[in-house]
Amino acid sequence: MIDLDQVRKVASLARLDLTTIEEAQFTTQLNSILDYVEQLSELDTTDVPPTTRAIETRNITRPDELESFRDRESLLENAPDREANYFKVPKILGNE
Repeated sequence: MIDLDQVRKVASLARLDLTTIEEAQFTTQLNSILDYVEQLSELDTTDVPPTTRAIETRNITRPDELESFRDRESLLENAPDREANYFKVPKILGNE
């Protein structure tokens, strides 16, 4: 069971300024959630395979295909620093 002091502590840690009414509401709601989880823990799930989603999904993004960029010069014009036909970036590894 979650009591009012625990709700106040979590609200303080999360820097939430709750009213007295909200504290009471959250106490009731959080206890309801914990009661439901307790009911779920009573179920026998030994033959149920683990899943990541309740429904089957598929990837709807486009395929990743390699394409060459034809106008290299216009791309390099936007570089903050460049050397010949390459982007020049600061060295981040190695001796200083």
